[in-house]
Amino acid sequence: MFKKWKEKWKVSWLQFTLIICTFACGGSLCGFAGKKLLAFRLLEKNALYFIIYIITISILWPFCVLLISIPLGQFAFFKNYLQRMANTMTGKGKGNKYIAIFASGAGSNAAKIIEHLQNNQHIQVALIVCNKPQAGVLNIAKANNIETLLIEKDQFFRGDAYINVLNTKNINFIVLAGFLWKVPAALIKAYPNKIINIHPALLPKYGGKGMYGHFVHEAVVANGETESGITIHYVNENFDEGKHIFQASCAVSKADTPATVAAKIQQLEHQHFSRVVEEVVLTAK
Repeated sequence: MFKKWKEKWKVSWLQFTLIICTFACGGSLCGFAGKKLLAFRLLEKNALYFIIYIITISILWPFCVLLISIPLGQFAFFKNYLQRMANTMTGKGKGNKYIAIFASGAGSNAAKIIEHLQNNQHIQVALIVCNKPQAGVLNIAKANNIETLLIEKDQFFRGDAYINVLNTKNINFIVLAGFLWKVPAALIKAYPNKIINIHPALLPKYGGKGMYGHFVHEAVVANGETESGITIHYVNENFDEGKHIFQASCAVSKADTPATVAAKIQQLEHQHFSRVVEEVVLTAK
């Protein structure tokens, strides 16, 4: 049972232990505080007493658990846990759109999207999908208590492309943020016009197979381009050929190197990608 909870929450055994301790200590504090409050009112222990007691500890419990979570370092986990519980009870989450971010590397764009959407009541980053066990984006997911899915090439390209898993998580939209595998046709068919990507160049220039990251910036500098930029686009069956959604450019000088161009491009990505993702997802039918 404990292993099942640990896997569901995607936490280490140490964090799992701290979470269980928080539940236990928060519950004890809640029960103690509830009894003290009712004793202060000098209520007799009859049926009414127990009804009031149950109502009182139900109100106190979230506050007690959050209080205990602070010294145990689990405040972020319980804040999200209680928010999801509240959404389930009130039905607030109904109609929300749930995003899966696919990433293969450090995840700086994923981090910006998560931060940007933190207070959005209609969009939630519900899943981080990654194809590399050591990728930094997995640490970002853990820090934000977002579930992760580590995918394998065989199932992704020759199996069901993890569509069943995405459906189980109620994923409405997929965002590629530095994801280096080509998206299989089955996944594109399952999410028509619901998969978007960001490319570090002004497409149609410098797109296609093998054109990503430093390869793009090296080609831009080698060809003496005077500008480069980003293209946010829908994903279709061909590399970087989907319909364009947004482009932004930056100047490239003779003094620029692939590294300096990469820094300019990353600044554009962080400036625009999160906002465009939010707008596209909110307006998607």
